[in-house]
Amino acid sequence: MRNVTLEKLFVHPVVQKYVGRSGMAHAISVAEIAFDIATKTDVNPDLAAKGGLLHDIGHYKWYHPNGKWDYELYKDNDIHAIKGAARAHKLLVRCGENLQDAKAIALAVLLHTNSYLPQGQLQLTPLQKVVAEADEADEEPGGNHHYRKIDHETALQRIQKLDSNIDQFLRSNSLERTS
Repeated sequence: MRNVTLEKLFVHPVVQKYVGRSGMAHAISVAEIAFDIATKTDVNPDLAAKGGLLHDIGHYKWYHPNGKWDYELYKDNDIHAIKGAARAHKLLVRCGENLQDAKAIALAVLLHTNSYLPQGQLQLTPLQKVVAEADEADEEPGGNHHYRKIDHETALQRIQKLDSNIDQFLRSNSLERTS
């Protein structure tokens, strides 16, 4: 039913490297929250969970030499959503994702934060709103959500469970593509 599963993305070296360095525990939590929100808002939960998992794939390490996250440096200089949208799109296309879905997910990654945008209001799609809301729901002060740890086996089990939940939801609701 789905072209690309979360597990296929999770085990990919690009995800392990870039999502791993920005916080895999946070990414998986955001994917789970995005799934939950999507199922209540008539948004495709597969696309929402993928956007949640990949939303921080463009993070650069904004750390002090002592290893501590420099939240102010990040806030002043970050464009991770721009880099992440491009990286997510390339990854999704190479993994075989439907091209329209890959674009919708990449745009949700791009617009999950407004930290790099000039002041103003954007008209977000429902999918973009879901990913942004899920990210915001899992954030901790000072960027601490990027420090939460998760071991590989636990992470894989949560991804597999989420894949199963998505498949079950899509089967039971015959959900059409909505982004």
